[in-house]
Amino acid sequence: MEFVIKISQFLLSLSLLIVLHELGHFIPAKLFKTKVEKFFLFFDIKKALFKKKIGDTVYGIGWLPLGGYVKIAGMIDESMDKEQMAKPPEPWEFRSKPAWKRLIIMLGGVTVNFILAAIIYILMLFGYGDMDIRTDSVKDGYWVVNPLLNELGLETGDNIVSINGKQIINYKDIRRNILDAQVITIERDGEQKDINLPTDFLGQLSSSKSRGLIEIRYPFIVEQVSDSSLNINIDLKQGDIFRAINGQEIKYYDQVEGRLNSLKGQKITVDILRDDQSITRELEVNDDGKVGIMPGGTWSDLERLGYYEIVKREYSFGESIGAGLTRFGEQMASYWLQLKLIFSPETGAYKGVGGFKAIYDIFPGQWSWPDFWNLTAFLSIMLGVLNLLPIPALDGGHVVFLLYEMASGRKPSDRFMEVAQMVGFFILIALVLFANGNDIFKAIFQ
Repeated sequence: MEFVIKISQFLLSLSLLIVLHELGHFIPAKLFKTKVEKFFLFFDIKKALFKKKIGDTVYGIGWLPLGGYVKIAGMIDESMDKEQMAKPPEPWEFRSKPAWKRLIIMLGGVTVNFILAAIIYILMLFGYGDMDIRTDSVKDGYWVVNPLLNELGLETGDNIVSINGKQIINYKDIRRNILDAQVITIERDGEQKDINLPTDFLGQLSSSKSRGLIEIRYPFIVEQVSDSSLNINIDLKQGDIFRAINGQEIKYYDQVEGRLNSLKGQKITVDILRDDQSITRELEVNDDGKVGIMPGGTWSDLERLGYYEIVKREYSFGESIGAGLTRFGEQMASYWLQLKLIFSPETGAYKGVGGFKAIYDIFPGQWSWPDFWNLTAFLSIMLGVLNLLPIPALDGGHVVFLLYEMASGRKPSDRFMEVAQMVGFFILIALVLFANGNDIFKAIFQ
């Protein structure tokens, strides 16, 4: 079931982004009376799952879910339609339009991507508001999930005081600043200490099996019992809270793993809080030190149980516009930072570049509309930024040539554009193979 939910979110998000991106090219092309021959979701190599011609345009769905495209008449693109380009230009072709109109058509896709992301953030803040956790309410420190951070000196229970000298006020500040962290200042046992991260921290992180970093410590709240669990027939309900194992207090979920590892293959007695009533259940621990119970809970549960102070803010529609645009700007800056780190070999961040599996993996195993829209907004920014890279086969490559034409008054020859398109295509293939090759390598060797 988890696979179905994840793949459904992945395909829905990908399809939405592709269709809207291509619509960004399609609409200005139509407005400028440019003929659009095809509008496809996914690639229709050799055949299409569905297609229908309406007017001059064939609309369809391809079988290869690696993207989508619009084929604009008179444009040198991945279709490499040399036969059409050999004919005299027609007034309805892309190549016959003024450079400024062609520039608007080429920038349409990324413009829609950025507008979409901004709109999602605005509506998310208006509909859901914003929640965060005040760091001064974190009494028992954070859960250090990644073993790499343990090796570098961080421990579960440490409080994060600052990153690169910037004070951490709210929990989300950690996530915003961790990518380019060089120095993390922690507080442990009442004393502050600086943890210096290596230059290739991101590279080492990419080689780590764990994808988590620093998380809020939360209680063991039952979400559901796995169908394969030894405890499938035990009376456990969603929302049950583990309070003790064999009489030893369990305050946080991160304490459970170590406790169960010492009880492999045994039966344990668990004290549970259910609807403010204490009950006891006897559970079995399998040979891997697991009880087959998935944890859950929300930030509201954490506040209700007295774990943390949740900072909540609701926005009027007018306020959400300003706050949403600010969030959009922050996410844009964050992604450009990620690209900068990826293209800096000394950081090793390129090792973390992933393909379609990596994108699939970021979607949660349970359906959550807030998570879906947040991820879709981020992916929309990612798609827009990547398409602006000055690689000839991408929108950014076409934009570079159009800007050159507008500045110099000289249009690059069709032959030059064909060669540039082929070079760009091979660069893209290499990048796709590298990214998805990273996915395969991690799946096999990590």
